Amino acid sequence: MQVTLHIPDEIVKRLSAAGGDVSRRALEAVALEGYREQALTLYQVSEMLGLSRVETEDFLGRHHVPLAVIDEADLDREAAVFEAASLRSQH
Repeated sequence: MQVTLHIPDEIVKRLSAAGGDVSRRALEAVALEGYREQALTLYQVSEMLGLSRVETEDFLGRHHVPLAVIDEADLDREAAVFEAASLRSQH
């Protein structure tokens, strides 16, 4: 899905002056908030942002978002999803 945001030009200028692509920063903000609210999994954040698992963990750490506490079954499921995605990207 593609989402369009209407942001006043003056605000875009301020955000652009802070560095980085404003569209990317908006996407990252959605991913961070979704993860904080536990609406998104680590894997879903990595998919949204096009990052590996390690890069996603680093991204969350840089933004002071702790990794969610998940039980063993969820951890196994998450690991299996990452492994399957890794195998798909190798082919």
